[in-house]
Amino acid sequence: MPKLLFEFDSNRRFYRNKGLKANQAAPENGMRVILSESGMSEHIYNFSAGPAMIPAEVIAEAAAELASVRGSGLSVMEISHRSALFGEILEDALDRVRRLLNLPESYEVLFLQGGATLQFSMVPMNLLAPVDTAEYVVTGYWGKKAAKIASRYGEIKTIYSAEDKGFTAVPANGELRVSPNASYLHYTSNETIDGVEFDYDVDAGLIPVVCDMSSNILSRPIDIEKYGLIYAGAQKNLGPSGLVLVVIRKDLLDRSPRELPDLLTYKVLADNNSMANTPNTWAIYMLGLVCKWLEARGGPAGIDKLNEEKARLLYEAIDKSDGFYAGHAERTARSRMNVTFKLPNAELDAMFVKGSEENGMNGLAGHRAVGGIRASIYNAMPISGVKHLVEFMAEFARKNG
Repeated sequence: MPKLLFEFDSNRRFYRNKGLKANQAAPENGMRVILSESGMSEHIYNFSAGPAMIPAEVIAEAAAELASVRGSGLSVMEISHRSALFGEILEDALDRVRRLLNLPESYEVLFLQGGATLQFSMVPMNLLAPVDTAEYVVTGYWGKKAAKIASRYGEIKTIYSAEDKGFTAVPANGELRVSPNASYLHYTSNETIDGVEFDYDVDAGLIPVVCDMSSNILSRPIDIEKYGLIYAGAQKNLGPSGLVLVVIRKDLLDRSPRELPDLLTYKVLADNNSMANTPNTWAIYMLGLVCKWLEARGGPAGIDKLNEEKARLLYEAIDKSDGFYAGHAERTARSRMNVTFKLPNAELDAMFVKGSEENGMNGLAGHRAVGGIRASIYNAMPISGVKHLVEFMAEFARKNG
């Protein structure tokens, strides 16, 4: 199998062999270059839903510092989380998140473990009393799972479900009717499996809105002050797996209606600056690099334009295929992050996935629960990758349509 070849000198400085220059930057088009032992290169576009593509420039920077972060002579995976150096890395990552989300002082940023799935429990544990009711909007697999898990901790009312439509839709802006007595309203802004996405920020007035933004965090601007709490697994738009970002309004930190273990209590975690135990130092470091990469591209507003263009190209290829490719989501609910579609039969689906892998594309098989094809085109996916996929789709349809 092809592999990236690298070595370190006696000072633990990274360099690549096979004649490449020390600390060579990644290609400008974001394509991942993998050197084989023969010195030949292969170009891979990663369309996986997660762990997903990380910007090539970030991979290059992290590789250059892998053995000696900030010239310390130690890897970021070796330094103490209590050290001054890691403190700088942590604060840098926190500051970049605050800037990218335009956070007022009334919000706390947490870097936690357990992924978004643990937040399905932590949210009701901290915000829902056993005698109260929380309201959930269910537009796909993950929203349904979040509501089911939350029901262990209090009364859950589903005020909108698209399950009878095969999870192809989201409610129109202004359609939701939220009870004034609800503890909070929860929704999933983008469903990775079904490929549906809200194109607006849900507004519930005085009721705190909680949102799972795992798969579209920082892909477009949001009005953060419409939310009481947002959370996002890192492995799609923020970096590697093993980290979850939680942004919570500070007044909600004291709402926990039950005695909880420290590591499940938002207030304890906030009081300890996300370090009530040893955090995932590598993932926090990588998130900081990804945020720096995003800032250099104009932040959510800048990347939003690119994401719109990538999605337009791909959906246009689906819509102009004379039915050979059939999109899953209703047009008004189409995700810009996870484009889901099917071919005329499962055999062609399998042929498509195999052919795409042979043409330098990875991770296009749909989720095991629904099958078909899923192209995840998160922030890090360059437009060249989408164009490459579109060209492959046209040729595949020509040969097999």
